[in-house]
This record gives sequence, structure tokens and C-alpha cells, in this order.
Amino acid sequence: MAALSNNTIAWPKRAVVTAGMPYGNKPLHFGHVGGVFVPADCFARFLRDRIGAENVRFISGTDCFGSPINEGYRKLVEAGEFEGDIADYVQRNHDLQKKTLDSYDISLDIYEGSGLGYCGEVHQLISEVIIQRLYESGHLQRKSTLQFYDAEAGTFLNGRQVVGRCPVQGCKSEHAYADECDLGHQYAPEDLIAPKSSLTGTTPEMRPVENWYFDLPSFAEFLRAYADGLAADPEVRSIVSNTIKEFLVPPVIYIKNEAYEEYRAIAGDLPRHSYREAEKGKASFEVEFKTIEDRDFAREVLAKAGIRFRTGKALVPFRISGNIEWGVKVPTIEGLEGLTVWCWPESLWAPMSFTMAVNDKMGLPRGSWRDFWCSDDAQVYQFIGQDNLYFYGVAQTALFEALSGTDILKPEQTDTPVRQTKLVANYHILFHDKKASSSSAVKPPTADELLDHYTAEQLRAHFLALGLDQKSVGFKPKPYDPDETKRDDPRVADPVLKEGALLTNVYNRLARSCFYEAQKNFDRLMPVGRVSEGVRERALATMNEYERIMHRVELHSIMSLMDDFIRWANKYWSDGIRTVEKEHEGDEEAARAARRQVLLDSFYLLRVVTLLMHPVVPTGAERVCDYLNFEFADFFSWNYDFDSMEELCGAAELEQGGHLVRELPPRFDFFEKHPSQLK
Repeated sequence: MAALSNNTIAWPKRAVVTAGMPYGNKPLHFGHVGGVFVPADCFARFLRDRIGAENVRFISGTDCFGSPINEGYRKLVEAGEFEGDIADYVQRNHDLQKKTLDSYDISLDIYEGSGLGYCGEVHQLISEVIIQRLYESGHLQRKSTLQFYDAEAGTFLNGRQVVGRCPVQGCKSEHAYADECDLGHQYAPEDLIAPKSSLTGTTPEMRPVENWYFDLPSFAEFLRAYADGLAADPEVRSIVSNTIKEFLVPPVIYIKNEAYEEYRAIAGDLPRHSYREAEKGKASFEVEFKTIEDRDFAREVLAKAGIRFRTGKALVPFRISGNIEWGVKVPTIEGLEGLTVWCWPESLWAPMSFTMAVNDKMGLPRGSWRDFWCSDDAQVYQFIGQDNLYFYGVAQTALFEALSGTDILKPEQTDTPVRQTKLVANYHILFHDKKASSSSAVKPPTADELLDHYTAEQLRAHFLALGLDQKSVGFKPKPYDPDETKRDDPRVADPVLKEGALLTNVYNRLARSCFYEAQKNFDRLMPVGRVSEGVRERALATMNEYERIMHRVELHSIMSLMDDFIRWANKYWSDGIRTVEKEHEGDEEAARAARRQVLLDSFYLLRVVTLLMHPVVPTGAERVCDYLNFEFADFFSWNYDFDSMEELCGAAELEQGGHLVRELPPRFDFFEKHPSQLK
């Protein structure tokens, strides 16, 4: 006999789910929603059903700081397209983002901003405490580094006001900024190839500034052991451990083969290093150093000699502070004042401060955030894009290790470390077959524009089915097909509607059949009693497999599993009714008993389908529950044996032999098509 039991699966007692923090400089495009927010929302909703809503925090918010925001604001003001200060600009974009997420049924427990409202206040406080703790524990370095300065404009340039080519070996990005390219590679500003100021178009100077840096290279051994542990875990996507390991190699400089003689002439001036000739077909040879300091010294020697080079990926000090006025304030340490936190480090600990803020708003004790971030029976799941794995997999991992044992807000709990998170990294969601971003030549539709052609539930189901946990996949909405002749051709199917058809056709049919049969022949009573053994076994086997898939967070497999199960459930109904009519023709009493059993089984299947589809398409699933006349908290819970529908019913209903459902109007759709699809 099947049983709902996955003894090998252990869910945490409490969980945090994060969905990154979009910059506050623009609306959300489809990649934000389809690549991160919808998968994170699906998983957070499942956890609420599985371990209790009170034990889950789904966290995100607008990243209010960073050079993209400063630059976006500057351009709009200069063009006369925006009035108000930069806080007004961020607030406007935040409000638009929140409205979009609501349109897609993204059920965040908090969506505020790192510089807005109460969250902003808490975030400022926590940032100050964390930086102070990092300094006191010896993990911060005060360094004088070079920063781009536009002599014509008379100002230092922020990260997005300098553009050039990425200097990291093997990277072909032409959209590189001061110290980070659009593919997420980090490098020293002075290594940027062909820098230009976006303010004046001139080549900027390099002038020294002092800032705080986190000693990331000192965590190399810890990160190696951590990455090895991830690689051995079958439930961690290989892209996570592989990306971390890319940065754990010795510091290397790549020099073009034609500069070999020039290199030989100054090789004795370089720190001790290893030379490796170019591999067959490669254009550069390699020079490897023991430390990042040796590599940086070598860069200066090579630059003075006029030898062009590129650097490889390596652990470099992680910048904590910057000189932009709009940002989280850095506490004054060693007399160094007036600095703000670089947007990336503060965005890594922002989910912690947001958890504190939402718990405060819920009236929970101030230290309750530790129950979610530090307890052995808790887990943090962070949904991110592959481009951000350096920050979350490398920098954040080392930062959290450095913070372990420090007294963040509660000194008496210094023995309770911040636990490492589970990174759920998705590959790129492409627009048709090309990577799309708002800064690229391929302009993607905004998330809002897609809702002019599809319902949110059609899009949610399709995004989850794409399989971004496996590889980069193209999103190919027919209304945006590059071939205009296909857009209005009824013979060309819309790939986005494949999963939607399961909802609007098959799932609708199963639900309607149950309700209309109950209304027509059973006085609107959902029968209760023993479920047919084959039906129960199929349902429980599906639930067990569903739970295993969820534990691996392989959401595309959820859609495949549910496609099979919903179609089977619908077929069970239609075949069952046909069998009743065929085998009991003329025997009204036997026919009624047989119809009652088919309906009892089908309502049970509808219950299981609706519970499992709740994280995917919550609005339609809750509409089914509403017409079934059950409380959401009871219906959407895994805390039952799932032997029958009786466990949801009261004593009077069991005595009566049925549960009264709401009357369903004629031709009712629990899942609707978009109006544009009804032409």
C-alpha cells in the first residue's frame, strides 16, 4: 500500500527564500521575473504549504544604491525627463517593480528597499555593525587604490561612468565598467582596456583614493573545501561549485605570444613566477605568481614596459567601500570618513537586515532573525542568476564565514554563526536564442508588456517548465517573434502557451466535471468515503516524487510530473463515467453508486492536483479551493495522511456522507485564457 512518506527527505524547521535585489533604476524585464522571481515564489509557496507559512520568509527588495542608479538618474535629469532627487527616482522605480511583482502573484513577505522606509533604516544599522565587526576581527584592509577621474568634467567617475573592454582572459565582453564587466568578472580598475568617460568621452586619469577592502584571498583554503563539499552534493547544481573553483586558481597574467621577447627582457624584474608557453592554438602564454600581491606588482612592471596583458580569474580583495555620495554610510574607522558601502557587499547581507525588518513588523523579538539565519534546523535558499555566482558563491561565502562568531546585534550569542546558504543558480533565460538585457542590442520586453498577451499563470507555468536549472534556454513568445510573418499566422503555435493549455483545457475540465456532476446528481455534495486503492496509490506516488523533485529544486520536472498526473486524473474521470454508463445501463441504483465512487475519487484527485499546483498557479488553485468550500490553511497543507477527503471534513459532514461545495456557474473557468487569445 502506498504511503505519503519520504523518510530520506528532511525539510528545515524554518526557511528564508531570497530572489536577489533588482537595481532601482528601471522596471523589471522578463528575465527578472521568469529567471528568478517566479522560481523563488514557487519554492517559497511550496515551503509555506509544507512546513507552515509562519516558518517561511520570502525576502527581496529594490537595490537602491550603485552606479547604475546614479548614472540612470543623471541621464534623465540632464535630458529634462525627471524632476526630484535621486531618492524620488528610486522610489518611483521601486513602486513600479512592486506593482509588476504583484501582477505575477509574487508572494513576498517583504519588498521594500535598501534605502527606503523602515527597511532602509534597519539596513543602515546592520551595515554599520557588520563593517565594524569585520574590521575588529581583522578582515578589512585599508588600501589606497586608483580610481578613474574625468579631468574635463572635474569629477571622480562611478563604476558605470567608465566603459571599456573586459581585461579578464577569455572574456569577450565589450560592456565592461570600472571594475566589473556585464558578465560578472572582477578586475582592478587600472586593468580596464580602452577606458572612456561616459560624461565627456575622454580617456580618464587614474587618481589615488582610500577605501576598505575585505581580505578575500585569505579565505582561499576555506573556499576550496567549501567548493569540494558542494561538488560532492548531488542536490547542488554543478554550475555553483564549478564557478567558485574558477576563482581559486593561482594568480595568472596572460601575455600575447608576439611580446615574448619584451617579457624576457624584464622577466628578472618580476616577482618569482612560473612561465608556461602557449598551448597549441592559443594566442597567449601564461605567467603564474604565488600571491595576488606579486601579480599586482608584476602588472606595474609590465605596464611600465609597455607590454599589454590580461589577468586571469583569481581571488582579489573584495571592495567594501566607495566614494559615491548616494549609498549606505560607512562608519568612521581610523579617521577615514565620508565613505559609502559599495552596492554589492551590502546587497549580500541585505536579506538578513530585511528579515530583521519583517520580523520587527510581525512583532517578533529583535533576535528572532537568528532562528532563520543561524539555527541548525533552518535553511536559507537564494535564487540567483549565473552571472552573480562570484558574488554569492565566492564573496558572500567568505563574508559569512568571517562573520561567524561575531556579535551581530546580540553579543551574548557569539557562538551562533551565520550559516552558509543554499544557492539555487539558474542559467540565462534567453530572448529567442540570444542573451538579452536592457543594455544589449537585443531589447527584451518588460514583464508588464508580456501581460498584454498572456495571463500571469500562463507565464508562470511556462517559465518554470523552461528548465533553467539545466541550461540556458530561449524564451520565444510568438507576439515578439523576429519573423513578423509568423506573428499573425494561426498555423504557427505559440511555445509559451504549451503549459497554459494544460491549465485552460485539462485542469479546467477536471475541476468543472467534478462540480457539475455534484450539482446535477448529488445535491452539490462532494461524496466522502474510501478512495479506490489504485487512485490513492497513484496520487501518493505522485506526491512523493513531487517532494523529491522540490528538495532538489528541479522545477521544470515539477511541470513534467504534473502534466502527466493532471492528464491521468482527467482521463480517470472521463473513462470512469463512460464505464458507469455502459455497464450499469438500466440499473439506476447501481449506476448511482458507481457514479458516486468515480466522483469521490475524482474530487480526491482534484484535491491532490490543486495542492501540488498551488505553488505554480496560486490564484487558480485558490479559486478551486474556494469553490470546494474549504479553508485555505487546511486545504493547502501537507499535514494529512491523504487517505481520503474525510480528513478535511467535520463530524456532521461525515455523518451526512458528503461535504457541500459552492455552486459553480455555467461554463466557468478556474483558469482563463488571455483576452487576446479569444479572437
